[in-house]
Amino acid sequence: MTSDVRAQYNQLLDNLARELDIPPSKYQAAVQRYTAVGNWLECGEYDGCDGSPRIYPQGSFRLGTVVRPIREGKEADYDIDLVCEFRGEKESTSPGNAKSAVGDRLKEHGQYSRMLDREGRRCWTLEYAEEDRIGFHLDVLPSLPEAAQVIAFTSQAGVPYEMARKAIAITDRQLAGVYSWSTSNPDGYADWFGMAQRPIFEKTAIAQKQVLLQENLGLFKNIEDVPDQLVKTPLQRAIQLLKRHRDVRFSGHEIESDKPISMVVTTLSARLYQQEGDTYSALQSIVEKLCAHSGLLQPTTRLDEELAGLSLITRKPDGTWYIANPVNPAENFADRWHENGDRKARAFFQWASWVRSDLLDILDYGDIGRIVKSMEGKFGESLLRRAAQGIYPVPAVVLGTGQSSKPVEIRNPSKPWGHRG
Repeated sequence: MTSDVRAQYNQLLDNLARELDIPPSKYQAAVQRYTAVGNWLECGEYDGCDGSPRIYPQGSFRLGTVVRPIREGKEADYDIDLVCEFRGEKESTSPGNAKSAVGDRLKEHGQYSRMLDREGRRCWTLEYAEEDRIGFHLDVLPSLPEAAQVIAFTSQAGVPYEMARKAIAITDRQLAGVYSWSTSNPDGYADWFGMAQRPIFEKTAIAQKQVLLQENLGLFKNIEDVPDQLVKTPLQRAIQLLKRHRDVRFSGHEIESDKPISMVVTTLSARLYQQEGDTYSALQSIVEKLCAHSGLLQPTTRLDEELAGLSLITRKPDGTWYIANPVNPAENFADRWHENGDRKARAFFQWASWVRSDLLDILDYGDIGRIVKSMEGKFGESLLRRAAQGIYPVPAVVLGTGQSSKPVEIRNPSKPWGHRG
């Protein structure tokens, strides 16, 4: 492998992640839509609540790791998650009342009532029509501030108080008409994730915003108008690539339900990120360390001292697995990994090995053209064609002649599962 090939490949990865990301124009459209929904909810009147609720984004949209999802082998609408946090104490109302309050308020709006989907387990969903083949699902999560004793317990478990105090109680519908409270902390998690990449973000933000401003003069008047969420660090790009690789590898397969959840991918990646300055280096550092944990599938295996000290993925003597939510150690992201003969754990480590083969080892080809070709089955042919433009000479008959790109469609996805149990 030459340094030129590695530089080309790193550019390919950045281009690919950019193609997966939400475009700035669509980002602005999403902000406008959720701001309008937030304004409508804030103007409502709610029994048992003090003042207007606080409305804010959460999840991948907040973290800057959005990837357009794949469903049934085709690209689907973007998922935008909002929190509707009522003011007051959760003891002042019931989870069922909080959930109904948000739904009733949305139904009072003529347009939103028509867009409102059936009640979900935790959220209300507004479905926006597609524009330019791109649509949105806007999920609104009702919540109240978490109880003081829960916040104190979380802080005592090692979470900085400034993060722990942002915990919320969210509504959870187990059965029809049966609701309960669960604990979450999307605001605190966003702070934690931001800290994991703050040094590299501060190094690159101004330069990236200048480029974004020049590319989107119709959207932004000056550099201060460019949102931080549009600046991408190697950590964010690595997570976007990992999420799409996962979605394609598992798409349409019988064990698709066992694919790693995004919170696991995001949390482990952020914990392993060491401020690498390029996407390939970030991926390499993350994936190699994840693969090194696969020995835990054998109960007698011990990790080396450095990896064990991270307490990244642990397996208890009873065979259960533990991956901590960094802002709520009581929440175990791997709470089901022991089921069905460690099926989800096996799926995770098998996937990590696929990533290493598909995205790291292919540099051994030593030729960017062969690398691009090998990646088509993992990301989609049209997506790779767009990402490869300008990196190496692709025949015009392949790229097309200026026509708009078609959505990615994964045909006959690879059948990656090699272990059952």
